[in-house]
Amino acid sequence: MTKKTKAILELLDQRYGTDYRCFLNHENAWQLLVATILSAQCTDARVNMVTAGLFQKYPDVYAMAAADLKELEKAIHSTGFYHNKAKNLIACCQDLVEKHGGEVPSSLEELTALAGVGRKTANVIRGNIFHQPSIVVDTHVKRISKKLGVTKEEDPVKVEKDLMKVLPKDHWILWNIQLITLGREICKAPTPKCEECFLTEHCSDYKKRKQKGKGND
Repeated sequence: MTKKTKAILELLDQRYGTDYRCFLNHENAWQLLVATILSAQCTDARVNMVTAGLFQKYPDVYAMAAADLKELEKAIHSTGFYHNKAKNLIACCQDLVEKHGGEVPSSLEELTALAGVGRKTANVIRGNIFHQPSIVVDTHVKRISKKLGVTKEEDPVKVEKDLMKVLPKDHWILWNIQLITLGREICKAPTPKCEECFLTEHCSDYKKRKQKGKGND
């Protein structure tokens, strides 16, 4: 781990702490899987509003596996892309019932074999449910990791691999939690509040813009 990475992690820990927390409301692995699938191109706040009623209508994986497609589409409509999401949710839950006894598997291979589940969703489950060191590359993580100069990649899988090389395993899950908070609070797209940021000393993007006279402090 480089001095720069160590300094960034120490500052993030000081600002946001090291407690694991998930921004999607859930009571079990199945609910988190559903919520994470719904979170694609949608805010966590909106997903939490939708799942509050959704998990009453469909109380378990068996109920959602048997869901009527049109009814499920209606229930999740406000999360966007509801046609694909509803289709994937039913297929995913059917796979859980038929292939995994109604339980959510823990391996990356088994999770990504489920309908609608990519590496990001799989790593959310692995990290939050099974406490396996995992790096979740969402929009905040990709954008801010690039700004900090920790990666130059655009592809989420390549970003994930870069982060796995530079971050200690005890910060793999925390990196996502802390950068989401930073992205919502300070490093917003497209107008970051650089004057309020505690990481400017280590931010490659900030330094480049300062050199060009575009620093916004």
